[in-house]
Amino acid sequence: VCRLLKVHVLCLLPLILVKFSGCAGNNGIRYETNNLDFKVRTDGTIYAAHQVQIPSKQTMFMVTAWDHQALERWETMVRLLVGEKSQHSGHKVKNSNGLRRQKRDWVIPPINVPENSRGPFPQQLVRIRSDKDSEIHIRYSITGVGADQPPMEVFSIDPVSGRMYVTRPMDREERASYHLRAHAVDMNGNKVENPIDLYIYVIDMNDNRPEFINQVYNGSVDEGSKPGTYVMTVTANDADDSTTANGMVRYRIVTQTPQSPSQNMFTINSETGDIVTVAAGLDREKVQQYTVIVQATDMEGNLNYGLSNTATAIIMVTDVNDNPPEFTLTAYPGEVPENRVEVVVANLTVVDRDQPHSPNWNAVYRIISGDPSGHFTIRTDPVTNEGMVTVVKAVDYEMNRAFMLTVMVSNQAPLASGIQMSFQSTAGVTISVMDVNEAPYFPTNHKLIRLEEGVPMGTALMTFSAVDPDRFMQQAVRYSKLSDPANWLNINATNGQITTAAVLDRESVYIKNNVYEATFLAADNGIPPASGTGSLQIYLIDINDNAPELLPKETQICEKPNPNVINITAADADIDPNVGPFVFELPSVPSAVRKNWTITRLNGDYAQLSLRIMYLEAGVYEVPIIVTDSGNPPLYKTSVIKVKVCPCDENGDCTTIGAVAAAGLGTGAIVAILICIIILLTMVLLFVVWMKRREKERHTKQLLIDPEDDVRDNILKYDEEGGGEEDQDYDLSQLQQPETMDHVLNKAAGVRRVDERPIGAEPQYPIRPVIPHPGDIGDFINEGLRAADNDPTAPPYDSLLVFDYEGSGSTAGSVSSLNSSSSGDQDYDYLNDWGPRFKKLADMYGGGEED
Repeated sequence: VCRLLKVHVLCLLPLILVKFSGCAGNNGIRYETNNLDFKVRTDGTIYAAHQVQIPSKQTMFMVTAWDHQALERWETMVRLLVGEKSQHSGHKVKNSNGLRRQKRDWVIPPINVPENSRGPFPQQLVRIRSDKDSEIHIRYSITGVGADQPPMEVFSIDPVSGRMYVTRPMDREERASYHLRAHAVDMNGNKVENPIDLYIYVIDMNDNRPEFINQVYNGSVDEGSKPGTYVMTVTANDADDSTTANGMVRYRIVTQTPQSPSQNMFTINSETGDIVTVAAGLDREKVQQYTVIVQATDMEGNLNYGLSNTATAIIMVTDVNDNPPEFTLTAYPGEVPENRVEVVVANLTVVDRDQPHSPNWNAVYRIISGDPSGHFTIRTDPVTNEGMVTVVKAVDYEMNRAFMLTVMVSNQAPLASGIQMSFQSTAGVTISVMDVNEAPYFPTNHKLIRLEEGVPMGTALMTFSAVDPDRFMQQAVRYSKLSDPANWLNINATNGQITTAAVLDRESVYIKNNVYEATFLAADNGIPPASGTGSLQIYLIDINDNAPELLPKETQICEKPNPNVINITAADADIDPNVGPFVFELPSVPSAVRKNWTITRLNGDYAQLSLRIMYLEAGVYEVPIIVTDSGNPPLYKTSVIKVKVCPCDENGDCTTIGAVAAAGLGTGAIVAILICIIILLTMVLLFVVWMKRREKERHTKQLLIDPEDDVRDNILKYDEEGGGEEDQDYDLSQLQQPETMDHVLNKAAGVRRVDERPIGAEPQYPIRPVIPHPGDIGDFINEGLRAADNDPTAPPYDSLLVFDYEGSGSTAGSVSSLNSSSSGDQDYDYLNDWGPRFKKLADMYGGGEED
């Protein structure tokens, strides 16, 4: 090896020989490396396969030994250290003292530790020993990841003997290698040797199964695909070393469901996991989905030694348009009433074996022949895929009684390559047109005629006739008016002749832009009857039938001539040429008109009216003016304009007094009007003051009710109206008022009438509140109740009534007098017959002497 590389190398073959010492020279052992630059002979010697240039100072590769007889395998790592070539053989250097041999540093080869070792632990890996340990006592130690750095204490070393141990099983998937440094110091801690690097490699064991990224894979392939068409890729990962057979995964298909039309419709690339079709015959209409079980095995697919895992691949067979749509019938019937649109006249049914509601299944219908005018169209029902023959342009029974259509159906998506249209993709549609009663119509609707206004009543204007489209029906058409705003026209119900029923006036309010419009109705006698309308427009030509009117009707002017004149014009209801220019002139009768006034022409439409004399007394004057238009023949009219002549100020405007005077009122009349206004205002003011005072008195009264509302039993005094002869026997003086009131004033205390207000001085009682506060309504009622209870003058007078006065000089006397003058043998029993009230009196006075 040294000779071939031409470099100084330290080979690690002793370790290999130690590991495979029992197999050296055995023909049953086969060696392999994962580096193509190096090979291993059958005796275990490593050599370079060709000239190799190593850019770094070392290179590493894996050597595997196979025993095919015992079915065992061993692995180890080889590290080659590369040094520079010296000009002299041997490791010698020249110095001032002469030649001496250079001392080599101590070197520890890489240590290989298989993962998942069962021990026992700690397990020795290597022994570190210095050349000076025979001279002095040396202490050994290690540092690095796995020793004094996490993970801690994976490796340990005996400080005296230098033996290094692994303390627990290793896991290559957790950590594949460790780099430690070994140290040698004396008892004083002084460095004896330079630190040495220790490389520990964990040898991989096949302890991990391949794991699929997904447990279920979904893919698709078009039906009818050729063999070799890519479908999908499945992937499995192995946590073991991918450079060894432990991590080399191979794929294969275990099962396929269903096995139709062949049990091997798909194959898989064993290394990449690509699934492709291997046979023809994929048909979605027969098999829509395949389920494929895929197995991944490591050890390069060796089922005896490798570990396996499975996943499911679901392959959907996608639809292609390989089935053309076909009509279920060769001919379809249909019928439609004439003059109807948006009516479905026939339903076309088709079958398509492609995937429903996809572009390969959705039907598209078109009419090939039989409808040159475009009366029909075919729309697709999105749910049933049926074709609906629909009327989009009304058909006429009198023009076409039937239609023979040829229709074709296709799909939204084009047919797949190599697929031809079917003969059943074409069919015929026979549509019968049904005759219905159609309304009559006026050939020239909005008929316009020109006519002079003023034609006499009964003039025939035209015949406005309608046409019945039902040529195959014998029907009569009748005419009537539908709209005639001015009621100027008549129409013959049989032939539609229109005559005038009144004089047509262009100046009427029913005329718009010189046009009068009326609407007529034409109805047939079909079943059911139908009717149509037509409009007649009459353009009225103007004639000179309106005389001009003077404008303005009223104006004013100063009593003395001045530049302020009156501008006058005229208005004519006619139109040109029966209007201006106008002629304005004053009549000759009465003569005072032309004596006081004059007219000056300005232009064809305007003139000026002004005073002819130097002074005219203030007042209102009616000035007649003759206005003549320019019609043929011309018309004239005498109009009167009221002119107020009034005194004017320095600006030429009528003064206020002058305007009133001009209106015909003198100074005395004006003063009288002002006095009347003042008197009227005074009366209104007095009436308001009186109402205010009356309202105040009503609120300040102490009684709760008006005396007029007192409904007590009082004796009403009626004036004598004169009695007849029979009444003369009565002495009416007994009913008169007493002449004096002494007997009342002299009565003892407690004996008085209480059904009338007391006579004499009355005690003063507190005035009751008139308007209560809204929040004190309860207090107000209680105070009013106490005041009424303590006020003897307050009604109602609900106490014992004493009738002790019946008039002076009465022959009957009073009850008290009867009592005083009666003797003991007086009989009052007859009072019991008068009722309960008189029975009490009989008991009082009928007791005789005992009473």
